Order: sequence, then C-alpha cells, then structure tokens
Amino acid sequence: MNLTQRARGIIRAIAVTLALALPLMSAISPADARIGGGFSSGSRGARTFSAPPSTSTAPGTAQPFNRTITQPGSPGLGAPATAGGGFFNSPGRSMLGGLAAGFLGAGLFGMLFGGGMFGGLGGLSSIFGLILQIGLIVIVVRMAMSWWQRRHETAFAGAAAGPGAATSFRAATGFGLGSGSAPLEVVPADYEAFERLLSDTQAAWSNEDIAKLHTLATPEMVSYFTGDLQANRARNVVNKVSGTKLLQGDLAEAWREGDTDYASVAMRFSMIDKTIDRTSGRLVEGSETPTEATEVWTFVRPRGANWEVSAIQQT
Repeated sequence: MNLTQRARGIIRAIAVTLALALPLMSAISPADARIGGGFSSGSRGARTFSAPPSTSTAPGTAQPFNRTITQPGSPGLGAPATAGGGFFNSPGRSMLGGLAAGFLGAGLFGMLFGGGMFGGLGGLSSIFGLILQIGLIVIVVRMAMSWWQRRHETAFAGAAAGPGAATSFRAATGFGLGSGSAPLEVVPADYEAFERLLSDTQAAWSNEDIAKLHTLATPEMVSYFTGDLQANRARNVVNKVSGTKLLQGDLAEAWREGDTDYASVAMRFSMIDKTIDRTSGRLVEGSETPTEATEVWTFVRPRGANWEVSAIQQT
C-alpha cells in the first residue's frame, strides 16, 4: 500500500467516524446533574411497566425505569414497556429519523464501496463538504421536527379550549387539563400542588436537605436522591439548581388503586443547572444559562393526604 492509498484510507475512516458521530451528537443531550440524575426512577403502582400516554408537552414515549423497587412479576402489573424515545424512535419523528438514517446509510454504503460518501469523496477537502452536508441534513430534520411539534401543540390547545377553565388554567399555571376521561378527577388545586412539588423538590435537592425531601417524595424516591447526593459528595461536588420555572404541563393519566391516587404529568420546565466544586466553588459542569428539560413526573397520595413525588421519567 503506497502513501496515497494509506492517506485515502485514513480519510475514509475519518469520514465514517464523523458521519456516525455528528448525527448522534445532535440527538444526545448532555448528562443531567439535576434531581434524578437523568435517570428514570421510581414506581407508578400497577402501571410501573406501562408507559404513560404521550401528551402535547411530551409527544414521545417516556423511558422505561432504570431504577425501581417494583418487580415485573408482581400481580396486576402490565407487560414491560418497550424502549422508546430518542431521535429515531419518538412518535412523530420516526419518518424524519428514517430520512436522516437513509441519507447516512446511503453515504456510508457509497464510501465503503468506492463511490464516496455522497458521490465521490476524493480528497481532504471533500471531508468538509461531507460535514456541511450532514449539518444541513440535521438542520432540515430539526426544523421539520419543530414544525411537527408546534402543529400538535396548536391542535391540542384548540381541543382543550372547550367549556370553562381549560384555557385560562393553562395560562394561569402552565398546565393543560389533559384528558377529560381519566378515571380519577384532577382539579386545579392538584395541578398547583404538582407545580409546587416540582420547584420544592428541586430546591431541597439543591440544598441537600434530605429531611425536606422526605416530606416531598416517597421513601423509594428519597433513597435514590440520597444515593445520588452521596455520589456527589464522593466527587467533592454539589449540584445547584435554581430558577425552576414550569413552562408547560399536561396530564398524561390519573387513576386510583384501592385507597391510593396516582397522577402522571408531563412537564417542560427551565432551570439553571450547575455543578460546583464543594471546596473552591469552581464551576465543574453546567452554566448560569437557563436550560430546559421535559420529564414525566408521577405523583401519589393516600386518599385525603398530600401528593408526593413517586417517579420521574425521562422523555
């Protein structure tokens, strides 16, 4: 193998790496340091292994639980939920993801069989053309995805603006009323409690106040929070979350099991999420710039008691 052939092989290897890495980088968000650590944790009673229905706020599928004390074989539990979410799997995005994957697959096929990534990469300069083409595909796909989500949110808002308080309630609290056919009635005071729990739980986590967390979440969730805080201490860092603000929320489902009420709610919220060195105060991760997250939180209450956080699922 002469030098030219070797250089061409190196260029092709770089092209393959870039072609695989760039779309994935655009699809995968950075690790989350906020409460829950970016995991899906907790229990949803008999529906722990059934994915909550999608909503306008979270049109994709909530991720199955990474951490739960509920056993899959428990009586009355549904079948394990299939893995969902992600760039190529979310409902409404599968066609767009398939299009991007098609471009990528066609390019790799051509390159591996001598035709170039997109019809003849012959030198180093064509690598930049490859990067540009991939970037344009990502931009087009993201624009189409954004249009798709706005279209569904508009349709939902029109459907929810029926009799009475639905529209004004969304404006007042950030929550839509979700499905009116839920077996358990969820009233405006409940939505206010959900929003308050979102902020209070983040604040207690940021202050490492385990005693406060015990008043806001189930013992199972507190055990996960405690383990995550201990892991932070082992790294000599502390995660500070501030300015939590609910932007939009929808009821996914609400139901009753015996004397226990459950409600799963999709929430999109903003916050300042940063991790600092415990000793020096130096910024380790995150920034002062607010970021957004969308999660499905499940709340539980014994009849007549207050709501508590029972589960947090990523979307």
